[in-house]
Amino acid sequence: MRILLVEDEESLRKVISLNLTLEGYEVISTDDGRRAIELSESQHFDLLILDIMLPNVSGYDICEKIRLFNGQVGIIFISAKDTSEDRIKGLKMGGDDYLTKPFSLEELLLRVNALIKRTSVYDKIGESVSDKYEFGNCVIDFLTFEALGAHNKNYILTKKESLLLKLLIERKNQVVSRNQILQTVWGYDVYPSTRTIDNFILSFRKYFEEDPKNPVHFHSIRGVGYKFTT
Repeated sequence: MRILLVEDEESLRKVISLNLTLEGYEVISTDDGRRAIELSESQHFDLLILDIMLPNVSGYDICEKIRLFNGQVGIIFISAKDTSEDRIKGLKMGGDDYLTKPFSLEELLLRVNALIKRTSVYDKIGESVSDKYEFGNCVIDFLTFEALGAHNKNYILTKKESLLLKLLIERKNQVVSRNQILQTVWGYDVYPSTRTIDNFILSFRKYFEEDPKNPVHFHSIRGVGYKFTT
């Protein structure tokens, strides 16, 4: 398994790299955001560990760029930014996990192992959903993460948006509980608030509903969960 580590604090970068190597991972490290994007475009990685506050290009920007061409690689943010807003932004940008500095190396290693195992679960979400799905006047391409929404607008989906859409579409006309979504899309080790899921549904309404205030496709079922209908 190959890991790209992007951290500008040299001592921390060396310690993390050493411990990951001792765990059996092949680690490529850099302190430069632009270099990280170049590496991720030219090489295969199973996981990325991104510091957020980097010179020139932030970890958020790296994640956003990578998600345009790779929706499957796992991404863990590590940052001294510890507000709930920072964490939610990281997850919305396409991150899979968010670890606040200072952290124990043991916790980081556990999260790395858990995320790599969970990627196999991600691959099974929406297996019955075709790579290109159409409903109404909308089209979602799950291979390119591109979507044609209501009013003929184009969008680029994040990894989490794609996974949640696949889950809801696969269970079309069924209510999917919040717990099911949290367990399936986020995994047990990363539990955002249910408000985060609400924000995703609001985004889907903005993308795909003719009238977001009166949705016909994406429904919130109070106290239970969410439902997709065509």
